[in-house]
Amino acid sequence: MKKEHSLSRRSFLKSSAMAGALGAIGTGSTAAVLTSCAGGEKAAAAKPLKEPGTYYVPDLVDFAADGKELKAGVIGCGGRGSGAAFNFLAAANGLTITALGDTFQDRVDSLADKLKERNNIDIPASNRFVGLDAYKQVIDSGVDVVIVATPPNFRPVHFQYATDKGKHSFLEKPICVDPVGYKLIVATAKQALAKNLCVITGTQRHHQRSYVESYKQIMNGAIGEITGGVVYWNQSMLWFRERQKDWSDCEWMIRDWVNWKWLSGDHIVEQHVHNIDVFTWFSGLRPASAVGFGSHQRRLTGDQYDSFSVDFVMENGIHLHSMCRQIDGCVNNVSEFIQGTKGSWSTAGDHIIKDLAGNEIWKYDKEAEKANFKQTDPYTLEHVNWINHIRSGKPIEQASETAVANMAAIMGRESAYTGAQTTWEAMSVSDLDLTPADLNIGKMDMSKFVRPVPGKPYEKKS
Repeated sequence: MKKEHSLSRRSFLKSSAMAGALGAIGTGSTAAVLTSCAGGEKAAAAKPLKEPGTYYVPDLVDFAADGKELKAGVIGCGGRGSGAAFNFLAAANGLTITALGDTFQDRVDSLADKLKERNNIDIPASNRFVGLDAYKQVIDSGVDVVIVATPPNFRPVHFQYATDKGKHSFLEKPICVDPVGYKLIVATAKQALAKNLCVITGTQRHHQRSYVESYKQIMNGAIGEITGGVVYWNQSMLWFRERQKDWSDCEWMIRDWVNWKWLSGDHIVEQHVHNIDVFTWFSGLRPASAVGFGSHQRRLTGDQYDSFSVDFVMENGIHLHSMCRQIDGCVNNVSEFIQGTKGSWSTAGDHIIKDLAGNEIWKYDKEAEKANFKQTDPYTLEHVNWINHIRSGKPIEQASETAVANMAAIMGRESAYTGAQTTWEAMSVSDLDLTPADLNIGKMDMSKFVRPVPGKPYEKKS
């Protein structure tokens, strides 16, 4: 097992051909999902926002079709990587995992033990790779597909290497933390599509039947033209890792990655991207500008904020308000609301569409889903869809779409950090790179990891 102590993302970026944003993702078959609808005829008669067949809808079957056996490598063996590994194995027959990689040996061994216990899969020591370069060894080990679930900063480079090697990729969200990573993702996504590869991202709402059916209703014109929205992810504080005596600077930060902005992108990027993505997905719009603010109040480790509030002006002039917070003892809300010219859609409690008078005209039928489908977990369904695309030879590429929501979240973060307005035009070509210049597994310059303070100090007027 080789352990490499340094990694330069910039060396990869210099050799990458940076491409412009990709076009819309292709269309697919429509999932059969049961719904309940009061006033359904009126909703069906509305003028559609998009004609059926012009937008992608996944076929959310319970289990992927049989086909070629697929060997997967897992890059990043922590909680989400381990979860994704078992979601993958539950999605179809003829699947196995043959290689694991992580920065730390204990993470690799922990997932290997779980795979043996739950699925009787043996990962030999020769296929357990450790270090900052472990992703290369996993990808080069003979796998067909890769599950990329490292701390988010590393995902653009891992995606690029997997694509160069012709591997299908599952990328956990977020897929980048800064504009440099965004540009690499977009360029690599274009290369993946040219190679007929299948790329699915971990924005699992795209594979959650309630969201997919809501999307279809809105595309069919149920709320009319979209005029704005509000998205929330307000919850209690997330986990953290107190530094242990034998941990180096870098090891501590990577083990505590969700609290460090260079690794996670801050929680507006790492977590709230889900909600922002719902609006960019449903509206088909990207933000033209953002003005936001945030603060650090309660976080115990790291250098990022624990609250954000952002006003996005979308490219057609409508507004999206984004709010996220991770503080104990505050009101929680994880939901989305979209307003249209004829009504509104909300996920607060249930997926419901109302007319302008507040009457419920459509509601997603959760009980019908349970009765008609065996698999209701969107984390597994995204792997079902991925495998079906791979086995059917029908390429899919979700990275460029996810990158739009990702960049929106980055815009909001940078506005809050600086107090300035950010724009899509400026941020999408920015050379902002959060990767430490002295990145290595040992000692680093910790003085550079400070919480941002927006604006400037008060100046007393004479």
